[in-house]
Amino acid sequence: MTPWRSPYLKWRLETYTGVKVQAIGFFEFWGIMWRERREMAHFLGWTAEMENYARVKPKNP
Repeated sequence: MTPWRSPYLKWRLETYTGVKVQAIGFFEFWGIMWRERREMAHFLGWTAEMENYARVKPKNP
């Protein structure tokens, strides 16, 4: 896996951090992820919570 090559992730990082897409390589990607790890963990927790709202479980399985 090479997430730092993903155009979508590069675009999201650019909009979040202001770092230009051309400047995001391996070290920049992991540097941003390390610096923002608390916010990323909070965001992932939030998306998991939203997933529960989006996928309503049937009452009678």
